[in-house]
Amino acid sequence: MIIDLKPSIVEGRTLTLRVLIFILASCALMITDHRLWYLETVRTHLLAVVYPIQYVVNLPVKMGQWLSMSVSSRIQLLEENASLREDNLHLQVALQKFEDLKTENERLRRLLSSSVRVGERVKIAEILAVDLDPLKRKLLINKGKNDGVFLHQPVVDAQGVMGQVIHLGVFSSIVILITDPDHELPVQIVRTGLRTVAKGMGAVNRLSLLYLSNTGLSTGIKVGDLIVTSGFGQKFPKGYPVGTVIEVTPDIGKPYAQVHALPRAALERNREVLLIWMKEHLSAIDKPLSRFIKRTLKK
Repeated sequence: MIIDLKPSIVEGRTLTLRVLIFILASCALMITDHRLWYLETVRTHLLAVVYPIQYVVNLPVKMGQWLSMSVSSRIQLLEENASLREDNLHLQVALQKFEDLKTENERLRRLLSSSVRVGERVKIAEILAVDLDPLKRKLLINKGKNDGVFLHQPVVDAQGVMGQVIHLGVFSSIVILITDPDHELPVQIVRTGLRTVAKGMGAVNRLSLLYLSNTGLSTGIKVGDLIVTSGFGQKFPKGYPVGTVIEVTPDIGKPYAQVHALPRAALERNREVLLIWMKEHLSAIDKPLSRFIKRTLKK
């Protein structure tokens, strides 16, 4: 068998010649483009044609980056949201405390203003506890013998009379309110000058005015009349507001009418009270204690 190798040799030389021609043509085009910029327009159009292909090729990478950023941003937003909610709760608690301090400041201002109008020596005491018996109206305050407190000392607030001290301790005292059924207070009707006694009924905001006859009601007490301390008994100074008449009911079967009054003092809502020292109180106690009280009240 005889193989003719001439066609293969000819095809190999032709292929080599073509490659050489392409290399020379490429070099010529690069030199021409570098020197004269003839192919810039062609390159611009080619870039426009190739851009969609490049965009599609890069799309998965960009989608991955976008998803990663979205997840990271969502986690960060959730963490920031949780932190802001916690901060908001702390601020709300602080705001509530500030509101309570503001209210307490206003109460103290009213008490101090009341003490200026009173004219007697006064001192602020804080309420520590209240009697849980539903028929009793008593308070425990944080002032006692060491503070110069004495038995039957008047206790008031910014609106009116609250009660008096009935038990003394070294550092604390018990105050009976005017609404306690065991408490009686000599009072006077401002409009008519009529004197009577205000007795507690055990209710939260109700006083009973005693010894008011049925026959004298037409010219005597009326609903809306202001009741003040009469000064009788030497326990309460004269002229302190006690309450306002809210009910006048004649009782034909009894010699006296049923007359009820609403206390002026905020008996169930106060946190602080005022202890009063009148001049006769200060002169009745021994001089060392009197000097101690004066020195304490000046602070």
